[in-house]
Amino acid sequence: TAAFRAAAMRVNMACRFSAIDMADALSRNRLARAAARLNARLVLMSDDSHDVLAAAKALRTPSLIILRARDDKRRAALAKQLIALPHRLLIAGDARLAAAYGAAGLHLPEVRAAEAPHWRARHPGWIITTAAHSLGGLLRAGTFGADAVFLSPVFATASHPGRRALGAARAALMAAQASLPVYALGGIDARKAALLLQTRFQGLAAINALHT
Repeated sequence: TAAFRAAAMRVNMACRFSAIDMADALSRNRLARAAARLNARLVLMSDDSHDVLAAAKALRTPSLIILRARDDKRRAALAKQLIALPHRLLIAGDARLAAAYGAAGLHLPEVRAAEAPHWRARHPGWIITTAAHSLGGLLRAGTFGADAVFLSPVFATASHPGRRALGAARAALMAAQASLPVYALGGIDARKAALLLQTRFQGLAAINALHT
């Protein structure tokens, strides 16, 4: 009957979504284990195409989250929800919002890395991180007194499809020359994280692999 077919379809869809959820959880767990083997910290990096709130709630241990959102209202709404979770929250590029919600600090794009000393003076307790996409950017981040730098893209990534990846070997050589902790970002998953064993990376930052 039509009612039976509709019920069967609902059961089938529920099973499919359950399988997807299980696969997502397995992906997150594999990446967490890979980070543990590296003795590295795992960072959740948000973007506009994923549900960062769901991903943050799925994290099993307190972590660092970097909130990136282009829309001001969406960024503020997410910050209000994320700040209530047992994670340390950095706001990307929006110092006013970070201060308003009592975030743990600020993440700056590479072109604004020189602002780090200014925000350090205004908020001495903040964690201040920057992005870098080249060796020059990486070294400059150290001179500006950032606490850590996110080097990307280490691997090819869907979030920046036109950008050439640095590759594991080149990125590792760059990280070894830095004077501050370096986190690998871009295309990070459990399999690729294994390529970063025995490197100077202090942590791994992921977008797709940590989102449901």
